[in-house]
Amino acid sequence: MKAIALFAALLLTLLAPALPAAAQSREAPIVIWNNKGGNVVKAMQYRDELARSGRRVEIRGYCRSACTIYITLPNACLGPDAFVGFHAPRIPNTQFIPPMVGDMMARYYRNGILQKWNGGWNKSIKMQKITAREYVRLDPQTRLCGAYQG
Repeated sequence: MKAIALFAALLLTLLAPALPAAAQSREAPIVIWNNKGGNVVKAMQYRDELARSGRRVEIRGYCRSACTIYITLPNACLGPDAFVGFHAPRIPNTQFIPPMVGDMMARYYRNGILQKWNGGWNKSIKMQKITAREYVRLDPQTRLCGAYQG
């Protein structure tokens, strides 16, 4: 019995490179729950990791601030009941909006979201909250996830 299991494992290892990418990436999705954001540069680095992972990224619950740059990943979807929050990037515990950070974040926004960002969300200290469905209305390229299977 061990010999059969070993043979099967070896066979799968040899055949895996020949399998289509969809068959190789059947790993569980990466689920981002209730993320309040944080350091924009670290969020950009994490976004790159998420993109390289090849795994589906589900953004659920609330996604605020720097978290919002994950929504436009090609392998991401937004939970249909999620809330998204935007505000000006600022130095922690201050009202100081550092130059260029808003422009760094803008690189990850599209369509109506980018227009709203450049139209004032990027300078607002107050959190601008929208629903996932409103997000998709503003950026139709964004996909909504199905029901959570966790």
